[in-house]
Amino acid sequence: MTTLVRPHRLAPGARVAVVAPSGPVAEERLEAGLDILRGWDLDPVVTPHVRDRHGELGYLAGTDADRAADLQNAWCDPSVAAVLCARGGYGVQRMVDLLDWEAMRAVGPKVFVGFSDPTVLHQAFAARLGLVTLHGPAAAGADFIKNARAQEQLRATLFDPESVQSIRAVPNGGGALVPGRARGVTLGGCLSLLTSDLGTPHAPTGARGGLLLIEDVGEQAYRIDRMLTQLQRSGWLDGVAGIALGSWARCGPYETLRPVLVDRLGGLGVPVVEEFGFGHCDGALTIPLGVTAELDADAGTLTLDEPALR
Repeated sequence: MTTLVRPHRLAPGARVAVVAPSGPVAEERLEAGLDILRGWDLDPVVTPHVRDRHGELGYLAGTDADRAADLQNAWCDPSVAAVLCARGGYGVQRMVDLLDWEAMRAVGPKVFVGFSDPTVLHQAFAARLGLVTLHGPAAAGADFIKNARAQEQLRATLFDPESVQSIRAVPNGGGALVPGRARGVTLGGCLSLLTSDLGTPHAPTGARGGLLLIEDVGEQAYRIDRMLTQLQRSGWLDGVAGIALGSWARCGPYETLRPVLVDRLGGLGVPVVEEFGFGHCDGALTIPLGVTAELDADAGTLTLDEPALR
């Protein structure tokens, strides 16, 4: 795997666009998130269709075309320095192929932040734009607006990335499922999106040479087993250098899920760190994707060779 282009860090007063590429957004959470961004001396703008709800498919924030237009127009707006996802849900796979990647590439690098369903966008931005992106909290997500640690980690990454060049697992997390150290380029996101994205035009062909970060929400243990098995059978995990496991919210008791992770990942012969603290959890860490780093499963740390942003 190769490292990608790092966008520029944000400066006070920077304009950031909030988009909803997936599900509909709760108004009160949106306003709370905007207030946090304004408190960081940012100038957040809400794209035109963020508050939409599809008339027939209520799990979508408006039509596919409108969600794609919001993202593309925000990215191509020269006054916008970063694009932040308001939430996850479902819908990116329906709109990602409507984006004009040539036009977006011509604009140059910008900061992109999101997680969960936007895992598909992280992969597309890497494949089509060659950009480092930030696997970080949603601007209108409950886990962000109610948690100071999540807010501080994202703020530091955006404004002072040197201060979070060494990322430590959340307190009481970061145990070694498989001990050891590994170096590679970070990639990954939500496990169910990684598996459903296999074979599409924007998905990586595999994790060879990479540090794979995976997490999920609302999936039973047998389904996580099935997804990990699919990644193995497809050869996607061949040559992976190391693995960091994030949160498994609403996936059943962790003592039930842990044997699945041991069974499916323990035999790969690479370091695996568990409960690192990114994804669908309180105080979720912001993790850059597309950067070279060292994973120390014993210490519970991910140390970037360079700051996530220039």
